[in-house]
Formats: sequence, C-alpha cells, structure tokens
Amino acid sequence: MTERMPPGAAEVVTGQAATDGSRAETIAPQNGSGDLDRTPGVPDGTPDETPHDADVRRRVPRFVTDFGDRRALLIWFVSHVGFLIYTYLAGPGRTTDPFLDRLTRWDAGNFIAIADYGYDGPPGMQDSGKLPAFFPGMALLIRILRPVVHDGRLATVLISLVASAVLAVALSRLAESYREGSGGYAVAALFLSPFAAFLYTGYSEALFLALAIPAWALARRGRWEDAALCAALAAGVRISGLFLAFGILVMFLVAENGGRAPGALRKLPWLALPGVPVLAYAFYQWTRTGDWLAYNSVQDQYWGRHTVWPWEAFLNTLDMSDDVPSLTTSYYEEIIAAAVLLVVTICVAVRRRWPELAYMTPQALSFLTMSSFYMSVGRASLTWFPLWIALGVAGVRRPWVWYVSMAVMLPVMAINVGNFTTGAWIG
Repeated sequence: MTERMPPGAAEVVTGQAATDGSRAETIAPQNGSGDLDRTPGVPDGTPDETPHDADVRRRVPRFVTDFGDRRALLIWFVSHVGFLIYTYLAGPGRTTDPFLDRLTRWDAGNFIAIADYGYDGPPGMQDSGKLPAFFPGMALLIRILRPVVHDGRLATVLISLVASAVLAVALSRLAESYREGSGGYAVAALFLSPFAAFLYTGYSEALFLALAIPAWALARRGRWEDAALCAALAAGVRISGLFLAFGILVMFLVAENGGRAPGALRKLPWLALPGVPVLAYAFYQWTRTGDWLAYNSVQDQYWGRHTVWPWEAFLNTLDMSDDVPSLTTSYYEEIIAAAVLLVVTICVAVRRRWPELAYMTPQALSFLTMSSFYMSVGRASLTWFPLWIALGVAGVRRPWVWYVSMAVMLPVMAINVGNFTTGAWIG
C-alpha cells in the first residue's frame, strides 16, 4: 500500500525531499482554525456536513477531536504514570526523602528560592551567588502560582506537567508537518529519551519546549510576529531562547513566506523581540552586581564554563569520569550526548537545513568549546527538537531505526530516573 500525503504537504526532513537553501520549505496547509495542519487524510469539512456540525467542530478544541493530538496526550499521560510508578518503586533502600523532594532536586530548589526571595536567595543560603545563572521565567511562574499553590515544590511539578502536555501536542503537530504519521513517534522518542526525567520534574526544559516548539511551528507557517512572541517568552526561561531566535531569523531569510515575501521588511523588526527579555535580565543583574554578564560570570565561577579548546573539554570530562567513580556513568553519558550533538549538527548542515543548523550550531559551540568539561549536555538534548522530529520521521520511513533507538534509550532513561529521584546527579 502506498502512502498518501495530505494535499499540499511535502517531506522536508530525513528522506526523500530535503529542500535546499535557495527556496523555502513547503509546509502543510493551514486549516480554517489556524492549526498547523489538518488531521492527516481528513478534509476540513465533508460535503454532507450540516451548519450545526461545522459550528460544533469549530467550537470543540482541536486536541479533543484530532487523533494525532489525542495520541500525543496519551503518550504524555502514560509516560507520566510510568515515571511516577518507577519513582515510587525506586525509593525503598535508596532514599527516605518525601516524594515531592524526589521530584524537585537541585535546579528546582533554586527556582523556588528565586521565586520566594529573589536573586539574593533565602537568609543563610551560602551559595546564593549562583542564582543569576537561572533565568527568571520559571521562578516568575512559580511566584504567580503562589496564591493558589502554596508549596513551591508542587508548583514546579505542576508547571512541568502542564507544559509537557503542551509540548507533546506541539511536537506531534510539528512532526506531522514534516511527515504524515511521524507525530506519535517523535513524542514517544522525546518522553522516553535518556534524560526525560527532567521533563517530569521541577526543571525548566518542559516550559521552554512548550514555548519553543510552537514558536518554530508558527515561523514555518509565516506567522513571524506570533513566532517572535513565543520565542521571547522562551528566552525568558532559558538562554537557549536566543539560539531559537537565531534559527527563526535564518528561517525568515530563506523562506518564501519570509524575507522574500512582499512587505517582509515590516516584519523583520519583530524578530529582535526575543532579545528583549535577555537584555532586560542582563540590565537587572547589572543593577544588582554591576556586571552586565553576571550570567556568564556565575556560570564560570560555579560550573567552570569558560572557553577552552574542544579537545580540552573532552579530555577533562574523560579524566573526571575516572576521578569520581560515583559519577563515571554520568560523565560517559555526557560524552555520548556531546557526540550526538555533533552528529545532529553535521547532519542538518549536510542536508542544508539552514534554520535547524542556526539553532543547533550555537549549542554545539556552547557545550563543546565554552565549558571546561561536558556538563548538562544530555539534559540539553531534550531541547534538540530537530533530533526528535528526525526520529519521528524515521519511525515512519524506517521503523527499525526507531525501535533500535528506543532499545538503546529506554534502559538509560530508566537508570537515570532511578538515579535522579534517589539523589544521584545525572546532568
């Protein structure tokens, strides 16, 4: 049986029809409600549809009626249930911490401290100087929820819970716009990836992706103002928002519905919007510390993040894996994640996927040359959505590739979930 693409849709990743940099990528058509694309194989309306049926269809949220959205939410739900069960079972004999504490380690505590006390930290916090390393988006949301959710730990988990549902639907729709049927594979690959524990806990990756993936999808549809707004919100959560903005800018420059379209210059200033929250945050830290680059200074002081030669970062990580036996596996995972980052970046370059290359290259430079050793590279892999889309497409075109990938990723994910929730560092 041959596959049938929805009218007007085209394959643009990992396969038969990669576009070149001289023309814009073709995207799936937009339906009447403004969604990324229609349900595969289902027209916007049917000839015998009554006005009442059409009105009901418009009123019901798409995620309720769309099979792809429901599938994405099902993956989100069952993966969270599995995570909670595993977290509970991993505790006896390894930790006596309260359940919420197992979900809100390290960065989550820093977000809560900022939400409650600002960047000076709570009284008596000895390492409060590290707090400027955390962008304010997550902490602001915790503070906003404080009148309703009094426990900061619970607030961080709920934020990740809701944000991960949004990103599941958004990733599914985005993957479907590249290849019909790939959405479920992409979502499953992300939520069962080696470092997926950070999507289920009080970290900022889920919130960032819930803003970044819609920004990318909106940009692909030529909705540059909306894309810039989402990217600006993402930039308030993580520095990766700037890399996202760079990718969207390059997309604008090469897309037929971007820089080549009539009146494009009127939209170009919008693409500077993601830089506003970053500049505002730098200014705020300058008023506190007198350092415009407080974020970078703290990263260097507490985590050794400064420019080194790529081979130095690799050798330092290898040495550290031998020096700290309890972290040997984690450092090996960081090395593998760095290799994956390099491979993904090279692949999008070879395939002349210029927007994706603009998004991935700054991350490769940041993790491989601007840190004295590999740290949190694996966790950052969650934000490499070109990788998850590629795996989604592989699930349709070459299922064996997807299944082999899952056979490798799932055991690592299980180990990391057990380690993280019982107090071991995994990135």
